[in-house]
Amino acid sequence: MMKNRIHETVLYYTPVQSDKVRKLKGVLVRMGVRIKNVTAEQAGETVGALLGLPGYAPGQQEAETQEAESQTAEYEVEKASAVLNEEILVMHKFSSQRLDELLLNLRKAGVPKIELKAVVTDANAGWTFARLYEEIKEEHDKMSQ
Repeated sequence: MMKNRIHETVLYYTPVQSDKVRKLKGVLVRMGVRIKNVTAEQAGETVGALLGLPGYAPGQQEAETQEAESQTAEYEVEKASAVLNEEILVMHKFSSQRLDELLLNLRKAGVPKIELKAVVTDANAGWTFARLYEEIKEEHDKMSQ
């Protein structure tokens, strides 16, 4: 059973290091989940590249941006101005049972709620980390109103 868990990975970005981060990482380590810390400089990388997924290379742009030069230039400007000011937890290869287990363990460990969470899908693996962040933040903001 442990064999299936080897590929569980979390992409984690936080603008501020804190005790919360230490607790969160403690839970992930105890569960055998790989942690990939994402920096603001890596926000322009695709989610797939950050995870090391086949078919996604570092520096590769989103599929839609490869179609035209103007879109590529626009993408570079967007990438440079991407501001990630909240933490985000992006989970990959978690079964629904393991996802529930993770959320329960975070609560038990007293980790304050992480508002922005996502699961990697075939669709969003090709997005940049910044785009995924923006999509999740926008969705969260709408649901919080």
